[in-house]
Amino acid sequence: MTMIPMKKSLSLLATVPLIAVLASCGSDDGPGAGGGTTTVAASFYPFAFVAERVGGSFVDVENLTSPGVEPHDLELKPKQVGTVQDADLVIYEEHFQAAVDDAVDQADRAEGGTLDIASVVTLKPTQAGAEEGHADEGTDQEHDHGDDDPHTWLDPENMIAITKAVEAKLVALDPDHADDYAANAAELTGELTTLGTDFATGLQTCKTRTVVTSHAAFQYLAARYDLTQVPIAGIDPSNEPSPAQLADITQLVNTQGITTIFTEELVSPAIADTIAKETGATTATLDPIEGLSDDTSDETYLTLMRKNLKNLTKANSCS
Repeated sequence: MTMIPMKKSLSLLATVPLIAVLASCGSDDGPGAGGGTTTVAASFYPFAFVAERVGGSFVDVENLTSPGVEPHDLELKPKQVGTVQDADLVIYEEHFQAAVDDAVDQADRAEGGTLDIASVVTLKPTQAGAEEGHADEGTDQEHDHGDDDPHTWLDPENMIAITKAVEAKLVALDPDHADDYAANAAELTGELTTLGTDFATGLQTCKTRTVVTSHAAFQYLAARYDLTQVPIAGIDPSNEPSPAQLADITQLVNTQGITTIFTEELVSPAIADTIAKETGATTATLDPIEGLSDDTSDETYLTLMRKNLKNLTKANSCS
């Protein structure tokens, strides 16, 4: 029997792990290849919801906005900035969350690895707090949200467009699972289409078509279903209205016989409660679905939108 010298034997053994590593690296043809998952960083809940539904088991989605955090006020931790740098796909909406915009700019990402929702749907001009046409006093362009309203996701038709855009990005990154992404997107699109139909039917015959909301988050929903939004605060819910704006809203509620002032999960209801008390109206929740909270942790975009529809039809006397 031929004996292999000890030194040569050890040398051969040492090359085995290296060969295995090289073989593994050579089999990775990109996101999703070789059984791996495509990594997605979504700036906040609605976009994370779409990515999870379309991507299914083939994606790993990180929501950069933790539950209970008001997305307007998001500040990224160093680890999250790294996630924006390293993720295969980043989904965000420019000018909505400054911290995410900065992280994307600093990452200098390739265009194929980002999806700016502002390029997918048509943005509407910002509606000021209180009555349309009033500017919030003492604010700085609504914390740099710019001239456009970012709350695109509250229109189911926009969510359908976002779903298709996410599908296209995932297919481009991971063509091996294109059929799976297409099937998942088709299923979600069907559910969103049904949701939109139910909103249109449910809100068609409302006796009152004015909706008083905590902040100016519902312009897209209102425009789609022929409602008029009267927000207490502007785009940023932390900007409190002036005494003159509060007086305008109180008068409008009394004049139009509005019975409900809508509050939301992630914003203090104090001002809405005050208006309700002064006018004899009640309060109810109209969720802008900017994020989940402890009370809504078991909900989804679809279930929360249906709760919104139920509360709107009750408040506005829709038969």
